[in-house]
Amino acid sequence: MSKMLAMIVPNAGGRLRLEERDLPAPGHHEVRIRVHACGVCHSDSVTVEGHVPGLSYPRVPGHEVIGVIDALGSDVEGWEIGARVGVGWFGGSCGYCGHCRRGAAFACENIHSVTGVTRDGGYATHMLALTSALARVPETLDPVESAPLLCAGITTFNALRHCGATPGDLVAIHGVGGLGHLGIQFAARQGFRTVAVNRGHDKEALARSLGAHDYIDSEAVDPAQALQAMGGARAIIATVTSAAAMQAVSGGLGVDGTMMVIGAVGALTVNSMDLLGKRAAVRGWYSGTSADSEDTLAFSQLNAIASMNEIFPFEEAQAAYDRMMSGKARFRVVLKMENS
Repeated sequence: MSKMLAMIVPNAGGRLRLEERDLPAPGHHEVRIRVHACGVCHSDSVTVEGHVPGLSYPRVPGHEVIGVIDALGSDVEGWEIGARVGVGWFGGSCGYCGHCRRGAAFACENIHSVTGVTRDGGYATHMLALTSALARVPETLDPVESAPLLCAGITTFNALRHCGATPGDLVAIHGVGGLGHLGIQFAARQGFRTVAVNRGHDKEALARSLGAHDYIDSEAVDPAQALQAMGGARAIIATVTSAAAMQAVSGGLGVDGTMMVIGAVGALTVNSMDLLGKRAAVRGWYSGTSADSEDTLAFSQLNAIASMNEIFPFEEAQAAYDRMMSGKARFRVVLKMENS
């Protein structure tokens, strides 16, 4: 096969368009991946809507990719054709500074290597990736079901293991959505006393089935007071996209507690006196490196953690993107390629 198909964004704010391209040859330290599945993430709007100044177009979005290597570039060691691999936000270490190696590519003013942003991503039948961006995918994980673990999964898993909580501590998962439904599973399997916080009672049964030990309806009670009544949260994993909702729950932190902000809300106001009195903190977190992706995938395999997805054929990428952006998806959206 000498051709590939890609869903491109022709310009900032443009609609996705199917394009046939020549099959690219991998370069130095690169491999070519035959994509089996790619998650459709809210962060894809960074590319689709042009939130990065100076971003070049056309561009192929997608950073929750699972597939197999079908070609090797020069000086590639430790990888072979046919290997199952995943690629997330982390597009590989660019070597310009230390930010990429620590998984904080957007902290670098150059933003050299971000999958689906500065490099074409997985809304395509094939894509190129640096070997430093690759994560090995366990053979037993289904590519379509597991693709969201490369962003939603790694983000919640990494936030939890860097939040300072230890097994037995009270950890609140704020929001039972695309991130939160995974966060509940990870928190419970990591041994935390897991409390789901969400607006309304409609997701209580689901939250408990995923592993939550307690549930707080933020419409019925003050969520911060409810957490304090439980002893105060050692960590709050804030997955919602409402600054007001985050502010309302932040007071639920206990002594030395940390609120890990992984939902994008823009400006956020917190009570500094409350933080000072508790030695508490508010910290941002997103994604991680390829090694973190491997840890996430391995932990998910061992603990039977799964993403709940709506699946669309690759050719319906625009409809899939619209569904995700509407906020009505339950809970993640995934593109499935015909060759998967």
